Amino acid sequence: MKKILMLLLVVFLTIGVLFGVKNVIFLIGDGMGLAHVTLTSYFVGKPLEMMKMPYIGFMHTYSANSLVTDSAAAGTALATGYKTFNGMICVTPDGKSVMTLFEAAKKVGKSTGVITTTRVTHATPASFYAHVKSRKEEREIARQLVEGDTIDVAFGGGMKYFSEELLEKAKANGFTVITTREELLNLDPSAVKRVLGIFSRSHLPYYVDGENRPSLAEMTKKAIEILSKNDEGFFLMVEGGRIDHASHGNDVIAMIYDTIEFDEAVKVALEFARKNGDTLVVVTADHETGGLGLSNGKYAIDIEKLRSYSKISIEKLMREITPDNFKEVIKKYYGIDLSDEEVEALKKAFEKGGYAPSNTIGEIISAHALIGWTTHTHTAIMVPVFAEGPGAERFSGTLENVDIPRIIADLTDVPLHEYYFSEIAVGE
Repeated sequence: MKKILMLLLVVFLTIGVLFGVKNVIFLIGDGMGLAHVTLTSYFVGKPLEMMKMPYIGFMHTYSANSLVTDSAAAGTALATGYKTFNGMICVTPDGKSVMTLFEAAKKVGKSTGVITTTRVTHATPASFYAHVKSRKEEREIARQLVEGDTIDVAFGGGMKYFSEELLEKAKANGFTVITTREELLNLDPSAVKRVLGIFSRSHLPYYVDGENRPSLAEMTKKAIEILSKNDEGFFLMVEGGRIDHASHGNDVIAMIYDTIEFDEAVKVALEFARKNGDTLVVVTADHETGGLGLSNGKYAIDIEKLRSYSKISIEKLMREITPDNFKEVIKKYYGIDLSDEEVEALKKAFEKGGYAPSNTIGEIISAHALIGWTTHTHTAIMVPVFAEGPGAERFSGTLENVDIPRIIADLTDVPLHEYYFSEIAVGE
């Protein structure tokens, strides 16, 4: 019976490839390296949903001018099939605008959506619809999102870049604008054509902190319900954006819980794809952040210690902690009695200011669970690629980041590079 079922599955997937992939759900864990996935699976005590996907590869992430990419150049590579300099979004090093996979998909009648736990104007989501010479131009990115016709659904944070005037323009351009989790959950997919959901002033709070904001899984489910109304199919990009932020701060607890949240969105995507049959699901990262190591020089990882820590991000912890109470607060939330050396390191960090105190706390609580980090920035480590659905076998092996959209375009008959140098204006 098992052999018959496997044969039917192979036939089913082969038919999907022969007739083309109708829908693509592309999930990007920002900063999520193989160690992030591995540690999170140890923490929850079972394989993650992405780890169960049948095809696995590894992907280089370098940009056109550095072995260590940023999210703008990496996002551009994943969205267009071309490398550019760090900081640039869908603009070539010589300043020309390049067509994105989603813009090409719209030309063949597909619907598109971007979802993120960061600002919708942040580098990775912006790479699927905007063209700017610098990722810092977030007001211009917001304008391009609202005034353009590329995106049908956009969910995330970043209200500070959307003025009342711009939100009115969004409504005039067909967007239903929502701002709360309750509005998202109550939204009738049959009653809307385009939706702009902005759920926080900047990035969404970390998942571990339990704030009243929509989860990535909830946003993914609603976006699929809206986009799948299109008989021509849809492309959806889902970003677990704050995995990267937690990794920058070496905040192991926030990183783990945001990876869990991301994997819950992967589960939603896979459930739809398995029922649908002509949907390709691809999961990867734009780069690795933090140089996460599952050891700090000892032959152990203390998972139970990690599980004993309070469910709180260091970002939220910093609202409570001061140079005078840090010993007591760290004891309260992590059960750690700081050594004299750790106390001295934190005193110096508070004197330095900026991110130094939070970064130092991240290093300390990780070290007590025998977890090590090598940096607070991005690295050049290859990242995993997981795929399931028609054509998924093409994502096996060692890939370049620019290969991903090229394969997707080929499988979906989206003529991506027929529009290489587009007439789209580049934001100044």
